[in-house]
Amino acid sequence: MRVRTVTAIIALIIFLPILIIGGQVLMYFSFLLAFIALKELLNMNKIRFISIPGIISALGLVIIMLPQDLGSLVPAIQLKGLVIMSFVVLSYTVMSKNRFSFIDAAFCLMSVAYVGIGFMYLYETREAGLAFILYAFLVVWTTDTGAYLFGRSIGKHKLWPVISPNKTIEGFIGGVLCSLLVPIIMQMFIEFPVNIFVMMVVTVVLSMFGQLGDLVESGFKRHFGVKDSGKILPGHGGILDRFDSFMFVLPLLNILLLQN
Repeated sequence: MRVRTVTAIIALIIFLPILIIGGQVLMYFSFLLAFIALKELLNMNKIRFISIPGIISALGLVIIMLPQDLGSLVPAIQLKGLVIMSFVVLSYTVMSKNRFSFIDAAFCLMSVAYVGIGFMYLYETREAGLAFILYAFLVVWTTDTGAYLFGRSIGKHKLWPVISPNKTIEGFIGGVLCSLLVPIIMQMFIEFPVNIFVMMVVTVVLSMFGQLGDLVESGFKRHFGVKDSGKILPGHGGILDRFDSFMFVLPLLNILLLQN
């Protein structure tokens, strides 16, 4: 517990100032986190990051994470880049004589989409305003805390024991209920451009999908037989272990509130 606590404090000391500063500092930091997360995900499937599929995936990650404010050509570049990446990784299945299979190629493509979209929206959400990124983090943190407290105190019915045996239905509901405190309290200090009812509905959706994102990453680890996605954060595991909920929450927040 001491190691876990110390790691959390150090991570907050590093991450919070970067989050507050935003801009290019956060964008480059998001790229760094994304590369680490991609490496963790590929390693689960025994695909080395420094390999032809790994390097192709890293290039695909750069393409999918291009800042949207670079211009109207960005979506076209992203689409064409991912099409070319698909052709190249599929061609590599032939070059490797099927040691690298079609399933591995599909895994690389989905890994790039999963990680790239999530971390791209980390800095894109911050561009919309500090309040929105803080809102996202607070929803995830209060959901996690509420799920833990409710699950420990009254949890009796398993949520999805095959994937995550410790999670309960009571914890899931408790996490959603606790997350509703975030828009209520934040509206007292910050004037969001949407009314409180809409914020509460969005909060419920984000809380539910944040917990789903956690289950998805747990499913990855159980499928590949690993305890943690990585070891970069002592006591916490890897980057994916800490950002799994945000992979779902941040894109959804942008779709529901920030994109016209």
